Amino acid sequence: MTLFIICIILLGFVLIATSQVTNVNRAAAAIMAGTVGWVLYICYGADFVMSTHADDYEGFLSGAVATSSAVKDYVAENVFINYVSRGAGLVIFLLATMTIVEILDNNGCFDFFRKWAHTRKSRQLLWTLSTIAFIVSANIDNLTVATMLLVLMREMLPSRRHRMLYGSAIIIAANCGGALTVIGDPVGLLLWTTGHVSATSFSASLAVPCLLGWILPTLWIARQLPERIDIQSSGMPYRGDDTNLKVWQRLVMLIVGIGGLWFIPSFRAITHLSPFLGALCVLSVLWIVNEVMNRKLMNADQMIQRRTPRVLQYGVMQLMLYVMGIILAVGVVQETGAIGWLTRQLTVYIDNTWLMGTLAALISCVLDNFATSVTFFSMHETQQVVSALGENHLFWKVIAYSSAMGGNVLLLGSVSGLALIKMERMHVWWFFRHVGWTVIVAWMLGMGAMAVI
Repeated sequence: MTLFIICIILLGFVLIATSQVTNVNRAAAAIMAGTVGWVLYICYGADFVMSTHADDYEGFLSGAVATSSAVKDYVAENVFINYVSRGAGLVIFLLATMTIVEILDNNGCFDFFRKWAHTRKSRQLLWTLSTIAFIVSANIDNLTVATMLLVLMREMLPSRRHRMLYGSAIIIAANCGGALTVIGDPVGLLLWTTGHVSATSFSASLAVPCLLGWILPTLWIARQLPERIDIQSSGMPYRGDDTNLKVWQRLVMLIVGIGGLWFIPSFRAITHLSPFLGALCVLSVLWIVNEVMNRKLMNADQMIQRRTPRVLQYGVMQLMLYVMGIILAVGVVQETGAIGWLTRQLTVYIDNTWLMGTLAALISCVLDNFATSVTFFSMHETQQVVSALGENHLFWKVIAYSSAMGGNVLLLGSVSGLALIKMERMHVWWFFRHVGWTVIVAWMLGMGAMAVI
């Protein structure tokens, strides 16, 4: 049964890695792998429980007779719930932060970015968009930032080749910015919520590597652009002067939203509560401010016209389901003991953090970086989802950085990268020849910087 479960999970991972070819949604593949895996696990629950949780199960029975129903109750209440709570914390955090972004975007709080990006100077536009992507994605989920900027870029640039180059820069900047902080990407968020890293130590260790991973490919992209480019006049105009909110009101909402997200690490440090509760607190405050600012609009039963809600909401739904599916899928393999066996084998042959990081980078070139990271993280966790390494261990940071950079090599390792490939009908080999190889160079320099630091 362990072998059968592993085959199901591997099938799910293959579907995720080949989603560009098979057109099978990654979230659907992840959910299939996670749910089917646990159904198979519960069918042979007695064998798995007695091999990995024998002592805890005896305590759970408290002298009662061991029955099939008792095993199922134990798995549901003491094993399965650990992974559900872990995934639910991530999902609620993503739901709260993306709702914050939706409120800000719906009120024109990001229209300032549109004004800054209006220029025909190609390199100025490139660095403006990529800088916005890097900085904002360090505070907001990188998928959300990349989606908004890709929509803006598509409205502005008529040339498909220019859109591919600018889109590549946006994706790389957003992924590197997201990898820099614990709230910018689900990988860092997972490490932070499970107590593997602290927010300050994580960002301090990845600051130089992430900057290298962003700046070097962007410099190379800039060399491939002409001095000036055409901007579509039919694109979405800057709405700073005709939005329903005044400039100062939009600034207040932007400060409340972004400032609140910055406060979440401090909230966790002070209260020791889950970060998703801090995100919900920020959301509630921003929601109230939103209703105060728009009280006249709401009384008139009017709505601000949304620009990218369907795209954003659909991506958010997929990301949340995908995160939950991967957590459940990797968790069920971990409970069978297969990952523990694999860890012991790798320890004999590859007992080196840097080699493990290299392996993670290679896998995440084709497999999603979140799935890759969760799999590697589980190698140093017990069945009770407790870290076997200390807090802020180098292993967590190397895997997080390597998987993020590996996802940028072919753009297949990130959801936003796949969105760009489909949006512009871009060939993976074209991206690698023009941009991807520079990501490998930047990753190697970043790993060297981490070793020195």
